[in-house]
Amino acid sequence: MGEGERISTSARYLAPSAQGDPWGAEAVAEGRQGTQRIVCAGEVIAPDRVADLLGVERGRHVVERRRIMYLDGDPCELTDTYYPLEIARGTGLAGTDKIRGGAVRLLADLGYAGVRAQEDVVARMPSEGERLSLSLEAGEPVLELTRLTLSGDDRPIQMDVMVMSPRGQKLRYEIRIG
Repeated sequence: MGEGERISTSARYLAPSAQGDPWGAEAVAEGRQGTQRIVCAGEVIAPDRVADLLGVERGRHVVERRRIMYLDGDPCELTDTYYPLEIARGTGLAGTDKIRGGAVRLLADLGYAGVRAQEDVVARMPSEGERLSLSLEAGEPVLELTRLTLSGDDRPIQMDVMVMSPRGQKLRYEIRIG
């Protein structure tokens, strides 16, 4: 691993953990401090891409949680998480308070354990708002990781859109066959 490079393993974010905050635990394991700020949360009309992936009718509402992730105090990732309304309405997922034990634990406690995820990663140029929020230089690209988490019966239960600077990022995928 190169100087200043951090490895993110998606599998850590799919199952409930004892730490409750895999982001913070991952940073601590690297000798760093990972924190997050919830910018907003609540019911919104699902963007078409979100509706399609979550399997909800376009124009319908979903629950959205928008966060800024910080590494050693610097903004490094914008994370928007979406949940089907029938799963998240009236739960901590729809509010701006920190969720004790984490969102994945709450989903599992509600009977929606993720067992499979689909991820897509693209490199693109950031919007002006993303560039400013992440303190990027003009002309600097971002990585966008979209993760769809599915339950045991292949029901979409969570969708994340993470926008991050590629500086120092290394995404690791472990695949088991059989």
